[in-house]
Amino acid sequence: MFNARTVICGAGILGLTIARELLKTGCDDIIIFDKEPALGKHASGRNSGVLHAGIYYDPGTLKAKMCLEGNRRMQAYCEERGLPLFKSGKVIVARTEDELDTLDELERRATANGGVVEMIDKQRLAEIEPNAFTVDRALYSPLTSVVDPKRILASMREELETSGKVRFFFDTRFTGTAGPNRVATSQGDIGYKLFINAAGAYSDKVAQAFGIAEDYRLLPFKGIYRVLKKPAADRINGSIYPVPNIKNPFLGVHFTRSVHGDVYVGPTAIPAFGRENYGILKGLDGEVLNILFRDMRMFMENRKFRTIALEEPRKYFFKHFFNDAAKLVKEISPEDMQPTTKAGIRPQLVNIKTSQLVMDFVIEEAENSVHILNSISPAFTSSMYFAELVVKEHVTAS
Repeated sequence: MFNARTVICGAGILGLTIARELLKTGCDDIIIFDKEPALGKHASGRNSGVLHAGIYYDPGTLKAKMCLEGNRRMQAYCEERGLPLFKSGKVIVARTEDELDTLDELERRATANGGVVEMIDKQRLAEIEPNAFTVDRALYSPLTSVVDPKRILASMREELETSGKVRFFFDTRFTGTAGPNRVATSQGDIGYKLFINAAGAYSDKVAQAFGIAEDYRLLPFKGIYRVLKKPAADRINGSIYPVPNIKNPFLGVHFTRSVHGDVYVGPTAIPAFGRENYGILKGLDGEVLNILFRDMRMFMENRKFRTIALEEPRKYFFKHFFNDAAKLVKEISPEDMQPTTKAGIRPQLVNIKTSQLVMDFVIEEAENSVHILNSISPAFTSSMYFAELVVKEHVTAS
């Protein structure tokens, strides 16, 4: 049996940033364990790398409070460590006149959240993103940047291990609780004074093993991408996003130039049939029937989910994927896009009692444990500031 003062389940970005914050408080004995053999195998290493700038989120929510300051801290971390950082900026464009009211609402939200945005006309848009298309006006976010998530994870791991106070256990799967202040894993029991659940797509299962979060389930959504070939890629300077449906938690297919110069198009938000269902059949697991049942129930009871379930799966077909993306730019052809192995799963929290998608981060507590649920976008952006909140309000305060 292993023991540590604090045990963190999940070696993703939240597990690592929380460990960094704990070290600042004087915690000197931390175990971080993960079921995978290495960092970045799932959401933290598969996301787009975009650091969001506080535009989309309802003022007063945790997402709104965490995003912009998290952006600043992550940019500063990359600069201090010499990690790739592309200060790309982002434009949000309106595909139809009907989207202009929502564009104005995004400006209002960004301003209320302390963000820096500028409503620009077509002439100014052409200076920033010459190939972007919009109706009447667009919203410009100069603070949006792009990073390399895996490089950040590797840097934080090195930092934590160098401290001599943090141990990493990989290939170690959470299998349940094993009595007071003990969890069972595939490598044996681990004792703790404090347990932190940062298990991402499996955080609901871990929380329920502690007897909490019974009304919540994580429902997986699949993000698939394509990549632009040259010279089409050269016509994208930074990031071009659509006006999203702000009643849904997804931002829509968009264009993003990475820190390495590749231009990705995506992601989708296709209901998936497994928490690691990155391919068509790859990643299907024993939960598939439960997920299907949940999907069907959500389809019947939730209009927002019904819209997603009807529209998103079509994007498996190139014609629909291409048509969705083509509305954001003036010039592109089907031959400009090629397949890529890049794919991700967004585990969206659902309240199964109300059949509602949960829009904000959720933090729950049980005896000597803290559970982070719904750690979805902008969780990577927000992580350094979010970790501070978790430690101050749910660890040192308890």
